[in-house]
Amino acid sequence: MPPTSSLSAVLGSGASLIADGALATELEARGCNLDDPLWSAKVLLEQPGLIRDVHRDYFAAGANIATTASYQATPQGFAARGIGEQESLELVALSVQLAAEARREHLAEHPESGPLLVAGSVGPYGAYLADGSEYRGDYVLTGGEFREFHAPRIAALVSAGVDLLACETLPSFAEAEALLALSREHGVETWFSFSLRDGGHISDGTPLANVARLLDGQHHVAALGVNCVPLNLAGPALAALRLHTNKPLVAYPNSGETYDPATKTWTAELAAADGLAPSSDSPSSLSAGAAGWWGLGARIVGGCCRTTPRDIAALAGLAGKA
Repeated sequence: MPPTSSLSAVLGSGASLIADGALATELEARGCNLDDPLWSAKVLLEQPGLIRDVHRDYFAAGANIATTASYQATPQGFAARGIGEQESLELVALSVQLAAEARREHLAEHPESGPLLVAGSVGPYGAYLADGSEYRGDYVLTGGEFREFHAPRIAALVSAGVDLLACETLPSFAEAEALLALSREHGVETWFSFSLRDGGHISDGTPLANVARLLDGQHHVAALGVNCVPLNLAGPALAALRLHTNKPLVAYPNSGETYDPATKTWTAELAAADGLAPSSDSPSSLSAGAAGWWGLGARIVGGCCRTTPRDIAALAGLAGKA
């Protein structure tokens, strides 16, 4: 398999992939203050080289996929800083360039690595609101309004040369429908991953069965699954999806700590979620849960909030990619 390839080609070869972990956690560890509605997209303005460094660290840890710093990078979000649409879309493109530079630098030192892919992060409308609603899905927009919000960023990511789109932390079925149409129009491979209310429903209450049926017949959808969820919900959600699709699944849960979206703080105890609290057999880490997720059909496994290159290195070691 060449160092870069399409996601479907890689998955079609029978390979499994390791995705990266949290970007914001590593940026904070490097001294960035992300207490801001732009979150990690703020660093695109201030210290973009740090983003490239984090991508490179994840590749060094064994990740096959770098997810761009565009989760909260939207013209609407940048407008609050007095930044015009053209410049904001240039910043979105910069997020792709930084990941691609990290890939080139890693391959220059480790030409045997690969495949290495750049996934363009497309966060939900709730991420722009910066009020925790990507975990509730309680915002209501028309299909046209969703398309108007997401279209410029998607066009910028595709034009900048992403290998695929990662439509992630999606809490809303209606929003997923709009993103499905947009990604299909651009003809770019995409994975869709959702936040959860419980082990059988995405955050707005839509059954995972309906999500699987929506995406199953779409040729450009390379994988579907969950992210930014408690460790103990990943397995039940993957099992629910597997009942209604044969597509590759993706899982990149949080570290296991509990997040309070109101205070935007984390606590060390294992996270609970409606309908399924942690138990003695709940995984305590990504590496503890990975075998079960692979067994349920996850072909892309990584980490979301509060995970680090060390967590990704542990996954890569289990997968024989270290």
